[in-house]
Amino acid sequence: MLPHSEACERNKEPILAVLREAFAGCTQVLEIGSGTGQHAVHFALAMKWLVWLPTETAEAMPGLRKRIFNEGPSNLRAPVLLDVSETPWDVRRVDGVFTANTLHIMYWPQVEAFFAGLPAAMKPETVLAIYGPFRYGGEYTSDSNAEFDAFLRVRDPGSGIRDFEAVDALAKAAGFRLVADHRMPANNQTLIWRHELR
Repeated sequence: MLPHSEACERNKEPILAVLREAFAGCTQVLEIGSGTGQHAVHFALAMKWLVWLPTETAEAMPGLRKRIFNEGPSNLRAPVLLDVSETPWDVRRVDGVFTANTLHIMYWPQVEAFFAGLPAAMKPETVLAIYGPFRYGGEYTSDSNAEFDAFLRVRDPGSGIRDFEAVDALAKAAGFRLVADHRMPANNQTLIWRHELR
């Protein structure tokens, strides 16, 4: 039995619609936290011009490997073990980075480590796409997100929905400029940054 996420099934098409445009000029995309692998398989199948490079921590790796072995197309590479806090990351340099529903699970020091680790793993003018829920100006975008955040913090006080402004500040410090903020179904966003040459 392969691991399965209903949320991935629901959101993969809306995310793909954004990524097709965002990654149109990219050749290799590094996915941080590939989870069940449903996104990785779907996006690699739909964007044949990309080499998709999935990663995960040790706990989720067995299920991810199984899905990619059984369903992955030729442009979807074998998953790589990656903990964002352990730098430098043992990955090839890429021109696209994607992650979905990870920042609110990571502790804040891990979020900081994620952005700090990016420059050593990417080529100039890399595109960064992040999907998930965010707060803006300290406010939730919906009552359901406020409830979800409370649930996350009760389950694990180190987790929680992140403030867009704090995340954008980390992106800027890593050399990225926000180019798009797409409102998505289920009160999520897909944020797109592009790395600027300095």
